[in-house]
Amino acid sequence: MAKDTFLNVKHTLQTGGRLTDLRRPRIMGILNITPDSFYGSSRMNSVDEALRQAEAFLDEGATFIDIGGYSSRPGAAPVSEEEEMKRLLPVIKAITKKLPGALISVDTFRAAVARESILAGAHLINDISGGSMDGAMFKTVAALKAPYILMHMKGTPQTMQQQASYQNLILELTGYFSEKIAALKQLGVHDIILDPGFGFAKTLDHNYELMQHLQDFQIFGLPLLTGISRKTMIYKLLETDADNALNGTTALNTVALLKGSSILRVHDVKAAAECITLTEKLKQSH
Repeated sequence: MAKDTFLNVKHTLQTGGRLTDLRRPRIMGILNITPDSFYGSSRMNSVDEALRQAEAFLDEGATFIDIGGYSSRPGAAPVSEEEEMKRLLPVIKAITKKLPGALISVDTFRAAVARESILAGAHLINDISGGSMDGAMFKTVAALKAPYILMHMKGTPQTMQQQASYQNLILELTGYFSEKIAALKQLGVHDIILDPGFGFAKTLDHNYELMQHLQDFQIFGLPLLTGISRKTMIYKLLETDADNALNGTTALNTVALLKGSSILRVHDVKAAAECITLTEKLKQSH
């Protein structure tokens, strides 16, 4: 059954009137418009700086630029809706104007922020809470006709690490995705990307169990996004820090690609592009 489903995985997204083909995996570059993201080098302090970084990402091979105005690292301080919009909207408008080829993803769990971001020129909504932190999110995404990245998390960024408890991790995530996908499709949302949420309400061991079983989520016939770039699951195991976690990130991104990921969400686009080139060549070899 899994094999037949894999053959029918959705390989395209409708993004702002364009069709994006995911048969060859794509890269999403991370652009944090926050002062407190866990990886310091990803923080942008001005619109011009964000614009330069977005242009560099596109030059290095990114298809998507994921812009966040609210740090989701464990224990991050809350940010008001007004502040989140103040951070996001000028950057979205600048990229839309200067880099019209960029597909902009907005990392937010708030329906109002999602709506204003799409109206400002963004294309996708990347919701870490899977609609659980704003009851209006699913209806808003449906009304906007925007592709939706559905991530798994329990609790909030402030509480998630206290909720990293599962009877059966893979079964629980499968049940979670089944319910959320059904709710979205009932509202007419069909461009859905699944993100199992590495590091969100998961221990180090949970993260590696998740990576080992990543291909199991292909049963839904939807594209998979993997976001493990420079996370604690890498640098804690290697006894280093986020600044020195690129090699570990590259190793696990390679595993994710071989297990069927369609999108890699990363801080380091060039390294991810090389991963894709090598793994695609490997898949073509007999």
